[in-house]
Amino acid sequence: MTRREWLLAAGAGAAFGQRRSRPNLVFILADDLGYGDLGCYGQQKILTPHLDALAKRGVQFDAAYAGSTVCAPSRCCLMTGLHTGHTRVRGNGKNETVLRAGDLVLPEVLQSNGYRTAMFGKWGLGQPGTPGYPTKKGWEEWLGYFTQLQAHNYYPEILEHNDGILELAGNTGSQRKDYAPDVIHGHALRWLDAQNAAKPFFLYYNSTLPHANNEMGRDTGNGMQIPNDAPYGAKPWPQVEKNFAAMVTKLDQYVGSLVAKLEEMKLLDNTLLVFASDNGPHKEGGHDPEFFASRGPLWGIKRDLYEGGIRVPAMAVWANQIPAGRRSTEPWAFWDVMPTFCEAARVPAPEGLDGKSMLLQWQGKGGATHDPFYWEFHEKGFAQAVRQGQWKAVRTMQGDLELYDLSTDLGETKNVAAVHPAVLASLRELMKTMRTESADWPTHG
Repeated sequence: MTRREWLLAAGAGAAFGQRRSRPNLVFILADDLGYGDLGCYGQQKILTPHLDALAKRGVQFDAAYAGSTVCAPSRCCLMTGLHTGHTRVRGNGKNETVLRAGDLVLPEVLQSNGYRTAMFGKWGLGQPGTPGYPTKKGWEEWLGYFTQLQAHNYYPEILEHNDGILELAGNTGSQRKDYAPDVIHGHALRWLDAQNAAKPFFLYYNSTLPHANNEMGRDTGNGMQIPNDAPYGAKPWPQVEKNFAAMVTKLDQYVGSLVAKLEEMKLLDNTLLVFASDNGPHKEGGHDPEFFASRGPLWGIKRDLYEGGIRVPAMAVWANQIPAGRRSTEPWAFWDVMPTFCEAARVPAPEGLDGKSMLLQWQGKGGATHDPFYWEFHEKGFAQAVRQGQWKAVRTMQGDLELYDLSTDLGETKNVAAVHPAVLASLRELMKTMRTESADWPTHG
């Protein structure tokens, strides 16, 4: 079925769906937040009370996987329901590689079925004048950054707003008064204020916290931009780590504010809300991920395909649908979000997705399990990873093939490739068959 055929079929079925009560859908995405950066995942120093409380209201995931180990391809997996062996965007740094007109994404699917759609924050999948720009991809309202490089700046002079711009007058010249995450958050709250129960909505909230501003210096400590370091000013920590902690706590406060707004409007009970991070913790802007044990018990950070680079903190809340206070060890990945949201919204999922609906799993009712998982990464080389059951294979940038048993070695400390040659051979074959070639993302050179 072509994209156009799917949209026509979906539109024909939307009227039936609108006669039944359908949930609002909210996906909150953090930027470079590590598996160990939240209190509910064991963090001891950084305060995250709102996210910790949110986790108790629903299911907290111990094995949620991002789409990739950096932002643009991870977001592409989330939006398309495809893993990086099939997505259009498989790495950062190629702004000309954007979503095409024929690449069907989640907001288009939901908009075609009667949902209002809005995105606030970082897009990363298409700049102005391309078919991948947000207003060409099903977003009725959007404010933020169209690319990851643009999003490094926390005090920009402008933000993209729909098909125009929003000027931040407080950031002209040498002034640094308008903190972009605050501006973006304010617009998200005002958009929610304008909603009513007559039509369900999909809100995609992409915070840039706690990503570093690399242009301010990767090693100087100036890259963790925050208006102030509260509540950590008196801590005997390096200033860059005070700033990092303040960014995580500010993110937590934004989440608390969004939840409070949904509660105030009596919308939360009919809302499926998911929180996750786009990849593992970073080592940029002078920040050391070891200072707060940001990767938790995992090995690797951002730009690694080890667990620390792709396994992320995540939780889902939906009153009377997802039992509160549950922890799930069932793995899922970003490409599962589209079919899961489609099932929750009672709309048909597009054909040919890599993802599966995990809704029954999230509800604790069993349902689909997901095997295998595949990632590839293109930055200064080519790397791959496959997980099938307890086994995880990693092909490094140097071409070495490693094997880990996650059931006994979550930290990937012991390469058992020599001990289990048959398992390794099976996963090596999956690395070949679970991908398609892409001229934009060659495996060599």
